[in-house]
Amino acid sequence: MPRSRTAQLYLDDLFVGQIFESGAHQVEEERLKSFAAEFDPQSFHLDEMAARDTMFGGLVASGWHTAAITMRLLVESVPLARGMIGSGGEIEWTKPVRPGDTLRVRSEILEIVPSRSRPNQARVTLKSITLNGGGEPVQVFTSRLIAYRLQPAE
Repeated sequence: MPRSRTAQLYLDDLFVGQIFESGAHQVEEERLKSFAAEFDPQSFHLDEMAARDTMFGGLVASGWHTAAITMRLLVESVPLARGMIGSGGEIEWTKPVRPGDTLRVRSEILEIVPSRSRPNQARVTLKSITLNGGGEPVQVFTSRLIAYRLQPAE
């Protein structure tokens, strides 16, 4: 089990089936628009009137904004020692995120595969589902991460 809620997690703290729950993050309209203006400048992210005539029927966050919020919540809720170092994965946006939505992330360890060439680390597959305030999935992110042992294997 993890040493404490704020302790960094090492490979020996992790197990398949382990669940992590994040805190909450509210999506503010101005932040949604400023992110989109800089990184994903499409009308349905920037302009309420133009967004009404799209398949979304209103203003929605960029999927990349949702991914960035998810990353922040993951770093806080799954504090891997040496950081959250990715080695691949998949992302799916399942429902639009709207201004005022409150997001949280529920993550589960699906697999731990020890490295053959580096005995002090393993690849951890983590499935993270970002949920809106109604408990509906808005993003599914399956990532392969590197986790390290507290002490190098001998």
